[in-house]
Amino acid sequence: MSPVADPPSTQNGSYSAAASVIKCVEAVTAAMESSNADDDSDDILKLLDTTRPIKVERPRSFGERSFNELSAALSPRHYRNYENSSRVDHLDHVYSPGRWSGFNSPRSMSTHFESNPIVAEAWESLRRTLVYYRGEPVGTIAALDHSNEQVNYDQVFVRDFVPSGLAFLMNGEYEIVKNFLLKTLHLQSWEKTVDHFKLGEGVMPASFKVIHKPERNVETLIADFGETAIGRVAPVDSGFWWIILLRAYTKSTGDSSLAEMPACQRGIKLILSLCLSEGFDTFPTLLCADGCSMIDRRMGVYGYPIEIQALFFMALRCALTLLKQDSEGKEFVERIVKRLHALSYHMRSYFWLDLKQLNDIYRYKTEEYSHTAVNKFNVMPDSLPDWVFDFMPCRGGYFIGNVSPAKMDFRWFCLGNCIAILSSLATPEQAAAIMDLIEARWDELVGEMPLKICYPAIEGHEWRIVTGCDPKNTRWSYHNGGSWPVLLWMLTAACIKSGRPQIARRALELAESRLGKDHWPEYYDGRLGRYVGKQARKNQTWSIAGYLVAKMMLEDPSHLGMVSLEEDKLMKPMMKRSTSWTC
Repeated sequence: MSPVADPPSTQNGSYSAAASVIKCVEAVTAAMESSNADDDSDDILKLLDTTRPIKVERPRSFGERSFNELSAALSPRHYRNYENSSRVDHLDHVYSPGRWSGFNSPRSMSTHFESNPIVAEAWESLRRTLVYYRGEPVGTIAALDHSNEQVNYDQVFVRDFVPSGLAFLMNGEYEIVKNFLLKTLHLQSWEKTVDHFKLGEGVMPASFKVIHKPERNVETLIADFGETAIGRVAPVDSGFWWIILLRAYTKSTGDSSLAEMPACQRGIKLILSLCLSEGFDTFPTLLCADGCSMIDRRMGVYGYPIEIQALFFMALRCALTLLKQDSEGKEFVERIVKRLHALSYHMRSYFWLDLKQLNDIYRYKTEEYSHTAVNKFNVMPDSLPDWVFDFMPCRGGYFIGNVSPAKMDFRWFCLGNCIAILSSLATPEQAAAIMDLIEARWDELVGEMPLKICYPAIEGHEWRIVTGCDPKNTRWSYHNGGSWPVLLWMLTAACIKSGRPQIARRALELAESRLGKDHWPEYYDGRLGRYVGKQARKNQTWSIAGYLVAKMMLEDPSHLGMVSLEEDKLMKPMMKRSTSWTC
């Protein structure tokens, strides 16, 4: 009900009094900010106790300038123009997610939650997963399931925390995310060895655990950089997710002080140094081992998996918005811009598949030499799987799973394609084609529970060879064609950015009908995702958080800005092969 307006005289008097109070509050706040600025320290642990950031409007940053603009700006003459530019993306408005969202935490919107019991349950479950270190929340455990041996599900995983962090940011709870970013940054500085071999300095942990020793009144951290993981593989994606979440925090709060800390700047540069180092590769993509990302078991994704390449592209673009323009920062900007140009061309030209490109590969000649070769990777047409011909619709397309010499993995991978849309690795036309594919192949990619992590499942002799007879990755289970609710938030963000929110709403309705009743499983099994996974943990944190992020994003699409980067319109991608949107 709208408030009754006061008489004009009373209204004006109240306005004057309120204005005086506001001025006093602003003066006190300014004094406190000044004091805090003077006492600022580079000590990461001390910064865990700093005050809540103030949202401010900033000028346009590198993140909203095109790669070509940045290339032109790489001379010393042009650098001077950028010296004082802010590292925070320009906001059309400085939004406060916790204030605008229709889905806040129960403590903020209890009356609203009475009509949304699944949302209230989700928030309650998410808060139960919080992990504390020295009295401060520093993350969320992977799952709150006591029915089975937890293995490592009681740890805080970097990739798993991202949807939790986004949910808290959308709800205006910034300190949890800030604490997590600083704590993982602190762990990055640890010396990392596996079997007497020292890992790169910039490697971020896959996870960490807080060990409580009440008899000594001590809390300690134990980090895992891959030395205890299945297969002993270091996480390539952790550093990328950390940069992406740092940019989301900066975008959400409107405050760049955390990103501009010397420790954060150093952390970003260490991650970039690992990825931008030169070697024997002739491609701009990153060469990876099996098990280095969300698919952390042997699933034939070694080489140049789409998930890593899309995250790499997005992290590079996020880093442009976060790096300060000191002498070292300028050098990294130059290297990033060059890599982005090469990477976008490579991915859009060789990873993209639509009906026309599929037909071209079907007709490839082999053993071609010289720069005029069409079949540049010497892919054998007979290696095309039978299923892909029926799977490819007339209107639609996607980035395939892997491209390397004599190898193309034609499987669909949800995470890589959604991140490609959010990072603008996919052009608007390609993004629309991916949405067309999802709609045309709804039963295969969504089914009864969103979303398939990959499609199709591998089975029989191929399963034995590719997975090594992995009993957890049997057909249509876990990473081998299982359905993962956490992917819902990425699909929702990609749909909103592509102008197709109705696809996300349809998927969300499917998830809402079962997730709460099934106690938030980690994944579902079966061709349609009908069955709770045979080894799925219940109360899986990122299933809960992924649902909340999708729900809040559909309610308030302005949240999309945290995880979306606009297209660089001055780039001219090679799209000669792609006709999926005009078929």
